[in-house]
Amino acid sequence: MRSDNRTSDSLRPVSVERDFQPQTDASILIRMGNTHVICAVSIEESVPPFLKDSGQGWITAEYGMLPCATSSRSRRESVAGRSGRTYEIQRLIGRSLRMMVDLKTIGERTLRVDCDVLNADGGTRTASITGAALAVRNALGSLVIGGKLAKMPEILPVAAVSAGIVGGVPMLDLDYAEDSRAGVDANFVMAGDGRWIEIQSTAEDGPFSNEVFLALSELARKGVQELFDLW
Repeated sequence: MRSDNRTSDSLRPVSVERDFQPQTDASILIRMGNTHVICAVSIEESVPPFLKDSGQGWITAEYGMLPCATSSRSRRESVAGRSGRTYEIQRLIGRSLRMMVDLKTIGERTLRVDCDVLNADGGTRTASITGAALAVRNALGSLVIGGKLAKMPEILPVAAVSAGIVGGVPMLDLDYAEDSRAGVDANFVMAGDGRWIEIQSTAEDGPFSNEVFLALSELARKGVQELFDLW
Protein backbone atom coordinates (compact mmCIF):
# COMPACT_ATOMS: atom_id res chain seq x y z
CA MET A 1 0.00 0.00 0.00
CA ARG A 2 1.09 3.55 -0.68
CA SER A 3 1.01 6.58 1.60
CA ASP A 4 -2.56 7.36 0.52
CA ASN A 5 -3.58 3.69 0.83
CA ARG A 6 -3.80 3.17 -2.93
CA THR A 7 -2.75 -0.06 -4.54
CA SER A 8 0.09 0.11 -7.05
CA ASP A 9 -2.32 0.03 -10.01
CA SER A 10 -4.77 2.68 -8.74
CA LEU A 11 -5.32 6.25 -9.85
CA ARG A 12 -5.61 9.02 -7.33
CA PRO A 13 -9.19 10.28 -6.82
CA VAL A 14 -10.17 12.13 -10.01
CA SER A 15 -12.86 14.75 -10.49
CA VAL A 16 -13.69 17.46 -13.02
CA GLU A 17 -15.67 20.66 -12.59
CA ARG A 18 -16.97 22.08 -15.85
CA ASP A 19 -17.40 25.80 -16.60
CA PHE A 20 -15.05 26.71 -13.76
CA GLN A 21 -14.25 29.94 -15.61
CA PRO A 22 -17.59 30.81 -17.25
CA GLN A 23 -16.17 33.77 -19.20
CA THR A 24 -14.09 31.40 -21.38
CA ASP A 25 -15.37 29.41 -24.34
CA ALA A 26 -14.90 26.25 -22.28
CA SER A 27 -13.14 25.42 -19.04
CA ILE A 28 -12.43 22.46 -16.78
CA LEU A 29 -10.98 22.27 -13.29
CA ILE A 30 -9.44 18.81 -13.04
CA ARG A 31 -8.35 17.35 -9.73
CA MET A 32 -6.13 14.29 -9.58
CA GLY A 33 -5.42 13.82 -5.91
CA ASN A 34 -3.78 17.03 -4.74
CA THR A 35 -2.84 18.12 -8.26
CA HIS A 36 -5.40 20.69 -9.43
CA VAL A 37 -5.29 22.33 -12.87
CA ILE A 38 -7.58 24.83 -14.59
CA CYS A 39 -7.80 24.17 -18.34
CA ALA A 40 -9.52 26.98 -20.24
CA VAL A 41 -10.10 27.41 -23.98
CA SER A 42 -10.32 30.71 -25.84
CA ILE A 43 -11.45 30.59 -29.48
CA GLU A 44 -9.85 33.07 -31.87
CA GLU A 45 -11.25 33.64 -35.37
CA SER A 46 -7.78 33.57 -36.93
CA VAL A 47 -4.84 31.23 -37.37
CA PRO A 48 -1.04 31.62 -37.26
CA PRO A 49 0.45 33.14 -40.44
CA PHE A 50 1.71 29.77 -41.71
CA LEU A 51 -1.91 28.53 -41.88
CA LYS A 52 -3.53 31.62 -43.40
CA ASP A 53 -5.82 30.74 -46.35
CA SER A 54 -5.19 27.02 -45.80
CA GLY A 55 -8.71 26.25 -44.59
CA GLN A 56 -7.18 24.61 -41.53
CA GLY A 57 -7.50 25.50 -37.88
CA TRP A 58 -5.00 25.24 -35.04
CA ILE A 59 -4.88 24.13 -31.41
CA THR A 60 -2.12 25.41 -29.16
CA ALA A 61 -1.47 25.45 -25.42
CA GLU A 62 0.18 27.51 -22.73
CA TYR A 63 1.12 26.06 -19.34
CA GLY A 64 2.07 27.65 -16.06
CA MET A 65 2.17 27.12 -12.33
CA LEU A 66 0.93 29.63 -9.78
CA PRO A 67 3.68 30.85 -7.44
CA CYS A 68 2.34 28.93 -4.42
CA ALA A 69 1.37 25.74 -6.27
CA THR A 70 4.33 23.94 -4.67
CA SER A 71 5.72 23.74 -1.15
CA SER A 72 8.01 26.73 -1.72
CA ARG A 73 6.97 29.83 -3.65
CA SER A 74 8.31 30.14 -7.18
CA ARG A 75 8.62 33.40 -9.10
CA ARG A 76 5.94 34.17 -11.64
CA GLU A 77 7.15 33.36 -15.11
CA SER A 78 5.75 36.68 -16.31
CA VAL A 79 8.53 38.20 -14.21
CA ALA A 80 11.28 35.57 -14.35
CA GLY A 81 10.68 34.32 -17.91
CA ARG A 82 9.47 30.93 -18.99
CA SER A 83 11.68 27.98 -18.18
CA GLY A 84 12.71 25.25 -20.58
CA ARG A 85 10.46 22.89 -18.63
CA THR A 86 7.45 25.12 -19.26
CA TYR A 87 8.10 25.28 -23.00
CA GLU A 88 8.56 21.50 -23.15
CA ILE A 89 5.30 20.82 -21.30
CA GLN A 90 3.16 23.23 -23.28
CA ARG A 91 4.49 21.82 -26.55
CA LEU A 92 3.57 18.33 -25.31
CA ILE A 93 0.05 19.50 -24.43
CA GLY A 94 -0.41 21.19 -27.82
CA ARG A 95 0.83 18.16 -29.77
CA SER A 96 -1.50 15.88 -27.82
CA LEU A 97 -4.57 18.07 -28.35
CA ARG A 98 -3.99 18.37 -32.08
CA MET A 99 -4.40 14.60 -32.31
CA MET A 100 -8.04 14.93 -31.22
CA VAL A 101 -9.57 16.30 -34.38
CA ASP A 102 -8.96 16.84 -38.08
CA LEU A 103 -7.97 20.51 -38.00
CA LYS A 104 -9.53 21.07 -41.42
CA THR A 105 -12.96 20.46 -39.89
CA ILE A 106 -12.81 23.39 -37.47
CA GLY A 107 -12.26 26.19 -39.98
CA GLU A 108 -9.59 28.85 -39.85
CA ARG A 109 -9.71 29.48 -36.14
CA THR A 110 -7.40 28.86 -33.22
CA LEU A 111 -8.29 27.11 -29.97
CA ARG A 112 -5.88 28.52 -27.42
CA VAL A 113 -5.75 26.38 -24.28
CA ASP A 114 -4.43 27.77 -20.99
CA CYS A 115 -3.42 25.19 -18.39
CA ASP A 116 -2.74 26.80 -15.01
CA VAL A 117 -1.65 24.65 -12.09
CA LEU A 118 -3.32 25.73 -8.86
CA ASN A 119 -1.73 23.00 -6.76
CA ALA A 120 1.05 20.61 -7.76
CA ASP A 121 1.55 17.15 -6.30
CA GLY A 122 3.03 15.30 -9.26
CA GLY A 123 1.58 14.60 -12.69
CA THR A 124 0.79 18.20 -13.62
CA ARG A 125 1.49 17.67 -17.33
CA THR A 126 -0.66 14.55 -17.57
CA ALA A 127 -3.52 16.13 -15.62
CA SER A 128 -3.25 19.16 -17.92
CA ILE A 129 -3.59 17.00 -21.02
CA THR A 130 -6.57 15.09 -19.65
CA GLY A 131 -8.40 18.23 -18.52
CA ALA A 132 -7.49 20.22 -21.63
CA ALA A 133 -8.84 17.50 -23.93
CA LEU A 134 -12.19 17.65 -22.16
CA ALA A 135 -12.19 21.45 -22.43
CA VAL A 136 -11.38 21.31 -26.17
CA ARG A 137 -14.30 18.94 -26.74
CA ASN A 138 -16.62 21.34 -24.93
CA ALA A 139 -15.25 24.32 -26.87
CA LEU A 140 -15.95 22.59 -30.18
CA GLY A 141 -19.46 21.91 -28.94
CA SER A 142 -19.90 25.61 -28.24
CA LEU A 143 -19.00 26.38 -31.86
CA VAL A 144 -21.79 24.07 -33.01
CA ILE A 145 -24.28 25.58 -30.56
CA GLY A 146 -23.30 29.07 -31.72
CA GLY A 147 -23.82 28.16 -35.37
CA LYS A 148 -20.15 28.61 -36.30
CA LEU A 149 -19.77 24.93 -37.16
CA ALA A 150 -22.46 23.02 -39.03
CA LYS A 151 -21.86 19.85 -37.05
CA MET A 152 -19.65 18.44 -34.33
CA PRO A 153 -16.32 17.26 -35.77
CA GLU A 154 -15.32 13.67 -35.16
CA ILE A 155 -13.29 13.69 -31.96
CA LEU A 156 -10.67 11.21 -30.80
CA PRO A 157 -10.60 11.24 -26.99
CA VAL A 158 -7.19 11.87 -25.42
CA ALA A 159 -5.98 11.36 -21.85
CA ALA A 160 -2.65 10.96 -20.07
CA VAL A 161 -1.19 9.47 -16.91
CA SER A 162 2.17 8.85 -15.29
CA ALA A 163 3.71 5.58 -14.15
CA GLY A 164 7.04 4.68 -12.59
CA ILE A 165 9.17 2.28 -10.63
CA VAL A 166 9.29 3.21 -6.95
CA GLY A 167 11.20 0.99 -4.55
CA GLY A 168 11.34 -1.66 -7.27
CA VAL A 169 7.56 -1.68 -7.69
CA PRO A 170 5.71 -0.51 -10.83
CA MET A 171 3.20 2.16 -9.77
CA LEU A 172 0.49 4.13 -11.55
CA ASP A 173 -0.16 7.89 -11.27
CA LEU A 174 2.76 8.99 -9.09
CA ASP A 175 2.37 11.79 -6.58
CA TYR A 176 5.28 14.10 -5.88
CA ALA A 177 6.77 12.04 -3.04
CA GLU A 178 6.77 8.95 -5.26
CA ASP A 179 7.99 10.76 -8.36
CA SER A 180 10.92 12.29 -6.47
CA ARG A 181 12.31 8.86 -5.55
CA ALA A 182 11.31 6.91 -8.66
CA GLY A 183 14.00 4.82 -10.35
CA VAL A 184 12.06 5.07 -13.60
CA ASP A 185 9.59 7.83 -14.41
CA ALA A 186 7.28 7.85 -17.44
CA ASN A 187 4.37 9.81 -18.90
CA PHE A 188 1.94 8.20 -21.33
CA VAL A 189 -0.52 9.96 -23.64
CA MET A 190 -3.09 7.69 -25.26
CA ALA A 191 -5.95 8.04 -27.72
CA GLY A 192 -9.40 6.65 -27.12
CA ASP A 193 -8.84 3.85 -29.63
CA GLY A 194 -5.87 2.51 -27.64
CA ARG A 195 -3.08 3.96 -29.78
CA TRP A 196 -0.22 5.83 -28.12
CA ILE A 197 0.25 9.51 -28.90
CA GLU A 198 3.41 10.18 -26.91
CA ILE A 199 5.53 8.36 -24.34
CA GLN A 200 8.22 10.02 -22.24
CA SER A 201 10.30 7.68 -20.08
CA THR A 202 13.45 8.33 -18.11
CA ALA A 203 15.82 6.12 -16.12
CA GLU A 204 16.90 7.81 -12.90
CA ASP A 205 18.96 5.07 -11.23
CA GLY A 206 20.07 3.02 -14.23
CA PRO A 207 18.88 1.60 -17.55
CA PHE A 208 15.65 -0.38 -17.43
CA SER A 209 14.58 -3.48 -19.29
CA ASN A 210 11.93 -3.94 -21.94
CA GLU A 211 9.96 -5.96 -19.39
CA VAL A 212 9.87 -2.96 -17.05
CA PHE A 213 8.75 -0.69 -19.87
CA LEU A 214 5.96 -3.09 -20.83
CA ALA A 215 4.82 -3.32 -17.21
CA LEU A 216 4.61 0.48 -17.00
CA SER A 217 2.80 0.77 -20.32
CA GLU A 218 0.19 -1.76 -19.22
CA LEU A 219 -0.35 0.15 -15.97
CA ALA A 220 -0.72 3.37 -17.98
CA ARG A 221 -3.18 1.74 -20.39
CA LYS A 222 -5.33 0.65 -17.44
CA GLY A 223 -5.21 4.13 -15.90
CA VAL A 224 -6.00 5.99 -19.11
CA GLN A 225 -8.95 3.71 -19.86
CA GLU A 226 -10.36 4.71 -16.45
CA LEU A 227 -9.80 8.39 -17.27
CA PHE A 228 -11.85 7.98 -20.44
CA ASP A 229 -14.83 7.41 -18.12
CA LEU A 230 -14.74 11.21 -17.64
CA TRP A 231 -15.83 11.57 -21.29
